Amino acid sequence: MTEQQSSNGGSEESEARQEAAEHVVERVESWDEGAQPETIREDLEEGMQQAQVDVAEGDLEQMAEEIHDEGSTDTPEVG
Repeated sequence: MTEQQSSNGGSEESEARQEAAEHVVERVESWDEGAQPETIREDLEEGMQQAQVDVAEGDLEQMAEEIHDEGSTDTPEVG
């Protein structure tokens, strides 16, 4: 495999992880709006694990609070 092929593969993989994270956030936003932050955080964490996406604990906490308070949040950059 050439370096360019390897680089493109990594980019595609990164894009796939980012897209998976976006889907998790969208799902949790629609299902958990109005739920307690702890429930939202658990659902975010579970979804990210299933999508094989690593998100920092602090980011999960912040996202859960934003979904609870505002009904939506930004998707973290997962690279």
